[in-house]
Amino acid sequence: MEQNTMIILYIVKLVLGGICAFLAIMLWSKTRDPAWMSLVAGAITSYAGLMFNLMLDLGIITTGALSFFGIPVSVLAFTAVPSLFYILAFILMLIRSR
Repeated sequence: MEQNTMIILYIVKLVLGGICAFLAIMLWSKTRDPAWMSLVAGAITSYAGLMFNLMLDLGIITTGALSFFGIPVSVLAFTAVPSLFYILAFILMLIRSR
């Protein structure tokens, strides 16, 4: 991709992800339902992963030496944890709706 396109894409991701994380935090203060709290945690960790990837791409931070199947553990965590929170939230909602 062209450099300007990458910058615009990151700006869009940061702005929309920031709005999503802000609204998730606002929701977190209003609810104590485990399913909704898991969705909020997924949104927040997803935004944290976006910030982490941006800092990696800019060379601000490095991944570290610890890896799992050749994938840095930090990258793997920021990739898997949001989805795990979403899975937990959906399972809790399914259990609750029965």
